[in-house]
Amino acid sequence: MIRILVADDEHLIRAAIAGLLDLQDDFEVVGQAASGAEAIATALRLRPDVALLDLQMPAPDGIEVARRLSTELPGCRCIVVTSHGRPGYLKSALAAGVRGFLPKTVSSTGLAEVVRKVAAGGRHVDPELAAEAIGAGDSPLTPRETDVLALARDGAPVDEIAQRVSLSRGTVRNYLAAAIAKLGGANRHEAARIAADHGWI
Repeated sequence: MIRILVADDEHLIRAAIAGLLDLQDDFEVVGQAASGAEAIATALRLRPDVALLDLQMPAPDGIEVARRLSTELPGCRCIVVTSHGRPGYLKSALAAGVRGFLPKTVSSTGLAEVVRKVAAGGRHVDPELAAEAIGAGDSPLTPRETDVLALARDGAPVDEIAQRVSLSRGTVRNYLAAAIAKLGGANRHEAARIAADHGWI
């Protein structure tokens, strides 16, 4: 019997996935979670074989949950099921120890097959997402540029960004200018959109 944890902040989707998996004779959904923190706590308590994680949950996100579980509960294999299948997210997920990465458009049969494959020690990445990730290349941004641009995407003014990352206003402007130039954006908002489209922020 493969014991599964399902974590997704959208109740309807989480319940639907859990219900579909419970129809399989060799699956048992032992727990559900609505946030990253709840997913980690539930996994450590119930010790499932597989954790199905939404990518964008209330903190921490699915990638960080997978990173934590790969260290604290290495017997639990993580699969990310997401509607945000961008190249940067895929690369970050694999680096965090995720064993499966699927779009939410996957069929119930396909999901069950991947759960079995990952539970048996295998890996699975959606072929279209893998091809996109290879074609997109790595992020050209430094970690600091990434942090500053992510805050700019949320609409924070330079003064607020400087305060939040403990930098001077001039340094923040320099990082934003470098990010805009590297991404070919007309301004910081367009650069942030380009980075978000690639999953780099």
